[in-house]
Amino acid sequence: MVLLENDSFLTELTRLFQKCRTSGSVVITLKKYDGRTKPVPRKGHAESFEPADNKCLLRATDGKKKISTVVSTKEVIKFQMAYSNLLRAHMDGLKKKDKKSKSKKTKATQ
Repeated sequence: MVLLENDSFLTELTRLFQKCRTSGSVVITLKKYDGRTKPVPRKGHAESFEPADNKCLLRATDGKKKISTVVSTKEVIKFQMAYSNLLRAHMDGLKKKDKKSKSKKTKATQ
């Protein structure tokens, strides 16, 4: 997994979306990141650890290539605006739900 800066993560994510436009998918995960790279020992074996500031870890993969970035609290607003614009631009391949078949299934089950 490649840890990138925020701007380079967004450009690589754009490339992943363009590569998977015709077939395939991109999986994006987001979780809280406390700065540790090693697992936490069991209770009673270590002192408590408090991070200086909250961070988010974003990961994206297309099954072959994995990219990730860490966003700090200072950069959240700027990153979120750029990230949401990127998602809006590349979410045109979503399939709409078929309402007719859904209503037929609910009538058949009743």
